[in-house]
Amino acid sequence: MSEITYRVPGMSCSHCEHAVSSELREVPGVESVDVDLETKLVVVRGNDLDDGLLRAAIEEAGYEAA
Repeated sequence: MSEITYRVPGMSCSHCEHAVSSELREVPGVESVDVDLETKLVVVRGNDLDDGLLRAAIEEAGYEAA
């Protein structure tokens, strides 16, 4: 299992957290998503993770991954 961490500066509330988590969980290979609103970090764990698909999912939720 691998792990990728993204900084998503636009997140500020539980709705943000839910939107990002929901989109990321739809990406093939994703096993878990942890969002920390305080640090603005999103940690994605899974198998054969595709950075491009993960970034696209974050953008689909309305945010930008730094």
